[in-house]
Amino acid sequence: MSATRRLVILGATGTVGIQTLRILEQTDSPLQIVALSAHDRGEELISLSQPLKGAHTFLTSDPEQNARLLAFLRSGDYEVCLNAVVGAAGLPYSEAVLTAGRDLALANKESLVLAGELLTRLARATGAEILPVDSEHAAIHQCLLGADPTAVRRLYLTASGGALRDLPLNQLAEVMPERALDHPNWDMGPRITVDSATMMNKALEVIEACHLFHMPAEQVSVLVHRQSVIHSMVEFVDGSMLAQMGPPDMAFPILYALHYPERRPAPLQGFDPQLFASLTLTEPDPQRYPALALGFDAARRGGVAGAVLNAADEVAVAAFLEGDLRFPEITDLCASVLRSIPENMPADTMDDILAADFWAREQAHEALSALQA
Repeated sequence: MSATRRLVILGATGTVGIQTLRILEQTDSPLQIVALSAHDRGEELISLSQPLKGAHTFLTSDPEQNARLLAFLRSGDYEVCLNAVVGAAGLPYSEAVLTAGRDLALANKESLVLAGELLTRLARATGAEILPVDSEHAAIHQCLLGADPTAVRRLYLTASGGALRDLPLNQLAEVMPERALDHPNWDMGPRITVDSATMMNKALEVIEACHLFHMPAEQVSVLVHRQSVIHSMVEFVDGSMLAQMGPPDMAFPILYALHYPERRPAPLQGFDPQLFASLTLTEPDPQRYPALALGFDAARRGGVAGAVLNAADEVAVAAFLEGDLRFPEITDLCASVLRSIPENMPADTMDDILAADFWAREQAHEALSALQA
């Protein structure tokens, strides 16, 4: 990049935000961080901003600061924004960035799960790029560079299988939160780590992929890849396969998204003979991962289904982490809420999506109360 690009990092005190700051310190990046946000970790936010001369800081738990952040994002006084906010709370920021016509490096998969059709339409209208930071979607993005979209036969999302992939099925009901949070490959936040164990994260990624790459659910598959080296693959109509591979380190997709279309030198080791020595791919067991089918169902249904599934999962995972829900009941609760969507619930505007999100949370809390009765 010939000129400095101004960068905003949303969710700077979270796992992805911290990784981003760390890897940018280690590289000769032309990015200039001009703003950071956090939800309520004020002291951590101040500490992170101190080395950054003149960077704005926003604590989004404060309504006034949150409003200022949204106004700043809509102003477009930056070139790229990394949205690493967790959950549905990240959607308004994604909309604000794309409205300003700025590039969105998206680690908040929920934005596309909730409102993928609206956001991709907005990006086309303003000329903004949506650059995925999820390792799987970043992999597919790279495999599709320069490809004719009509030449794509199938997308393959890979999944590690999560922390409970080897646990006997009859023991899943007794799993405690600390066991589900012990991921074998990745260092992630609590919700996504639990979602990896249920494979709800992959269910949501199916929805995300359909929107991001304009692909029907029928042309998306999920494979269990225990080593997390093959980050995803694309199959073309002639049977050729392209895969993007590398160590399981979020620094790779972060660097790719923030500096696209260039690749920046970085102190990251790619190939390691031992890491690449044995790579396996298997079909996911539907009995172990019933949540995966919910993602395909929601992707096919469209409308508010993604928003409803995500909201139900946020409530269910929070309840599991608090000890109020058993592990298999996470998926059961999500399935019951997804089944209860009223016919013709509108999904034409962001307000419609947010209303569906609110409705689904109420339904999930009611279902949770019924389970606890």
